[in-house]
Amino acid sequence: MNMNTPVMNPASATRADALATNKVLRNTYGLLSMTLLFSAVIAGVSMTMNLPHPGLLLTLAGYFGLLFATSRFRNSGVGLVFVFALTGFMGYTLGPILSTYLSVTNGSQIVMTAMGGTGAIFLGLSGYALTTRKNFSFMGGFLMAGILVAFMAGIAAAILGMPGLSLAVSAMFVLLMSGLILFETSNIIHGGETNYIMATVSLYVSIFNLFTSLLHLLGFTGADE
Repeated sequence: MNMNTPVMNPASATRADALATNKVLRNTYGLLSMTLLFSAVIAGVSMTMNLPHPGLLLTLAGYFGLLFATSRFRNSGVGLVFVFALTGFMGYTLGPILSTYLSVTNGSQIVMTAMGGTGAIFLGLSGYALTTRKNFSFMGGFLMAGILVAFMAGIAAAILGMPGLSLAVSAMFVLLMSGLILFETSNIIHGGETNYIMATVSLYVSIFNLFTSLLHLLGFTGADE
């Protein structure tokens, strides 16, 4: 044993872990804010130019392709480029969806309500996780299984044209994305996620899916009124 090897005492280790966690949190929320703004700008451009939606297959290919590239380069500066490419692409796909909702009578109210609901849910759940410091890692397996089931059901609803199933999937995604926000925030706090690029992507996807799911549900109820 090398007697000259420095030994970090428990208090110092705890402080180091806390500093590392705070750094990941700061970087994550900073990058998340920028990607949300960038995505909103691209969505606005997409709406202004009246760009068509790329369709289900191209959306899935673009999303998973860019997600893979982001994960592949998550430990380098190139990963940041792919984060903005991914969130920009999702913003582009959101533009035509927003244009469709805004074209109906109460579309502006639906969009603003969905946006406000998304913000309230995200801030409330993130604040709860940060304040209570509870560990929600036990939700990981359930969330992954639930997301897989909801994803497959969503594809089936789109292909088969089943509006009832599509609404059920949107309701499932609202619950699942809310759980994912709790899980990911807790994961950062407790050191389970140390890469702020992947943490940002996870939270962005949660917010995006939460917003579009609320938009779908509110649009359906608004159409019935």
